[in-house]
Amino acid sequence: MNKSELVEVAAKEAGITKAAAEKALSAILGAVVDAVAKGDSVTLVGFGTFKSAKRAARTGKNPKTGAALKIPETVVPKFSPGSGFKAAVAPKKPAAKKK
Repeated sequence: MNKSELVEVAAKEAGITKAAAEKALSAILGAVVDAVAKGDSVTLVGFGTFKSAKRAARTGKNPKTGAALKIPETVVPKFSPGSGFKAAVAPKKPAAKKK
């Protein structure tokens, strides 16, 4: 699903126009990006948490030449799915009964 398909579904589910759904989605995504860029985390209960994390400096390898190179420390965005999201994607199977 891409952004335009998501906007279409949101518009239909909420009973609003596609333009309004696009504006709302863009505002929400912008707010999440701004918060994570500042170092804050954004938690949507049942869905997940967006946050930033530091990735330590490390030594890498150029795949073409095999030469070692230093990869500097950086900050990357991370997403941790919530329990509701996890359950929807991979529902738990009932435990097998012992005989």
